[in-house]
Amino acid sequence: MLAVAQSVNISASYNDKDGVSHTVDSSIDDAEAPLGVEFKANPSDMGDWTPSYEWHFQRVEKGVAPTDIFVRYEENTSFTFMESGTYKVILKTRLTQPGDQVDLDDQFITITIVESRLEFPNAFSPNNDGINDVYRAKPDYKSIVSFRAIILNRWGQKLYEWNDPAGGWDGKYHGNDVKEGVYFVLVEAKGADGKEYKIRKDVNLLRGFIEKTTTK
Repeated sequence: MLAVAQSVNISASYNDKDGVSHTVDSSIDDAEAPLGVEFKANPSDMGDWTPSYEWHFQRVEKGVAPTDIFVRYEENTSFTFMESGTYKVILKTRLTQPGDQVDLDDQFITITIVESRLEFPNAFSPNNDGINDVYRAKPDYKSIVSFRAIILNRWGQKLYEWNDPAGGWDGKYHGNDVKEGVYFVLVEAKGADGKEYKIRKDVNLLRGFIEKTTTK
């Protein structure tokens, strides 16, 4: 018969968009896509028992009975969540030895991926004062799974391109500062919720502008 010591202890490890590592055993809340997660069974004290694993990935929707999206059969597995919504990852574990088998209690972790957001400012001041020196997406962007941005001058010449919402333009072209004035940004992106972003707007480059800070 099964001794009390046999157990699994599910865990999920991931990095947030700032590169900070986290390991949890119950839920990942308000996460942003793309979110890569490594799931571990963490078995202990198996003795003569041979464990087998089933990782059931389900999407949770209100008023809809949960069904498996897919199932994995391995001790540890990983998956990248690309769509917003709530997911439940269930670990089913069976222990076997000659003439006997036992199912352990199911364990699960829930993952919530937030809806997308993406906005851009209309000006920046690349004057090396450490404030607003790079033109980039506003810092509250969320769950952007594909991204492309291009900076153009008034004649339609491409000056810069980047493919990560964390990136941006420093106001240079071939390593040289461009002049103050109005430039243009074209952005095409897609959110984890399926929302498509097509942003076209003026960018005011204010090289002589000095941000003022106040102290109390």
